[in-house]
Amino acid sequence: MGPVELLHMSVFSQSFSPCGRFLAAGNNYGEIAVFSLSAALSPDVTDLNQKPILTFTAHEGPVFALLSTDCHLLSAGNGEISAWSWSELTKKNVKPLWTRRPNYKSSLEIPEINSMTINPRDNSLIIGGGDNNIHVMDLENGAFKAVLQGHSDYIHCVTVREREAEILSGGEDGAVRMWDSRTGQCVHCIEVYKYEVCARPQFGKWISCVTTDSDWMLCGGGPSLSLWHLRSLSPTSIFNLSGCQRQAAFHQDMILAVGEGAFVSHCLLGGEVKAQIPCTAQSLNTLQFNSNSTEHRVLTVGGSNNNIDVFTNLSYRAFSLSF
Repeated sequence: MGPVELLHMSVFSQSFSPCGRFLAAGNNYGEIAVFSLSAALSPDVTDLNQKPILTFTAHEGPVFALLSTDCHLLSAGNGEISAWSWSELTKKNVKPLWTRRPNYKSSLEIPEINSMTINPRDNSLIIGGGDNNIHVMDLENGAFKAVLQGHSDYIHCVTVREREAEILSGGEDGAVRMWDSRTGQCVHCIEVYKYEVCARPQFGKWISCVTTDSDWMLCGGGPSLSLWHLRSLSPTSIFNLSGCQRQAAFHQDMILAVGEGAFVSHCLLGGEVKAQIPCTAQSLNTLQFNSNSTEHRVLTVGGSNNNIDVFTNLSYRAFSLSF
């Protein structure tokens, strides 16, 4: 890849291997890079250890979503999902186990897939993207078994609220929809931009991130990042962060968020922004915490350059992996 392509690279997605020793990252050119965390974190690390052990083209369009199951890496490109064996990837064997396309209305449209999550209740894959619908795929047999319709514009993010058997989705239409995963019915619809405390009309109404922790939900995008109590369906904290947040996560008694701006924001549940930790990219798309391995417990962040910043301690960037 030439210097111009490297200059215009963006990292959109990442996923840790089930053992926690490897990290996969997807970029805007359809490539996936696999890094060895054990090599990058070793005491006698060299520059070479911070480069991928493997880089391959997985899709024609950008890789907007990556996800790991017990033994597979799932990747999403334009209109398709592919599965790769983690054990084969770590041996540098690149061959998809399968590729599936949701049942789109027309064979001409190839909507991008923006987000995927697994519903452990029935081992299904929940997929949200450019055709405004949520597609549910059975991971056992690869069949698409349901389509959840309700969003009037494309879907940016999906997540599962396991205890309540609910799927949550956020879209360009400004709505967070909550679905009963057993019936496929929409049970609640929160139009976040209609709440004055959250609204930021100058940024639009789109919802780019949604995540839950039992009775609590974080969501943001055009509207401010906000914490909601899901039993009362009301916002309890608003985080005064500049720009749009693209991903947020609950971490211990804190909230971590990334988006426009070259930093990871650390917020307290009450709404206070406690710290903003500098990163190498000017704008960030993805943040992941590796809880699969105690030895390699790191936070990794990617965005508008060819780096993945690695934090061994949440208060500073330790080093960067790079494509």
